[in-house]
Amino acid sequence: MSTPEITVATRADRPRVVASLVAAFTEDPVLRHLFPDEATYPRYATAFFGHLFDRRVHRRTVWTIEGGASVAIWEPPATGGGLLDDDLAAQLPADALARVRAYEDAVHRALPTAPFWYLGVLGTHPDHAGRRWGHAVMRAGLRRAEADGLPAVLETSNPANVEVYRRAGWQVVGSLSAPLDIWIMRQ
Repeated sequence: MSTPEITVATRADRPRVVASLVAAFTEDPVLRHLFPDEATYPRYATAFFGHLFDRRVHRRTVWTIEGGASVAIWEPPATGGGLLDDDLAAQLPADALARVRAYEDAVHRALPTAPFWYLGVLGTHPDHAGRRWGHAVMRAGLRRAEADGLPAVLETSNPANVEVYRRAGWQVVGSLSAPLDIWIMRQ
């Protein structure tokens, strides 16, 4: 099966990118930790992924297949790409905001201090799962990191993803147990 064309996302891709990520992360440990309530998950996850997309689309570091069916959101080195700002904070209730802050603080303390490319989000809409599109959009960012002569880093809280990433060439370089189990990986 051939992989459809990988493109750099534009603002026009936002609705499909966000919808795909909300659907892809419905059972993800981090997203369910941040937004545990079933009734409000869609609204808060939409705000969260929309925020991440908006902060990166202008950097041309959001790669997609089919306009957002599969998505890799990468953060270039030294861009201060934290999760929170006033826009996102205004869209979340205080308890969710506290969880996002705690998660962000824990992860960022565990990340390398030297420059790296950061794979912040990798997801494929469940309707397109199993086609290896996630690997394809991930490789677009890996090529960019390699061209810059820099490592790539990600974190995952899904134990099943650790082996998936290992098979793609990533290595576990650290882990956290709070606010939940998190593996830091590097390629």
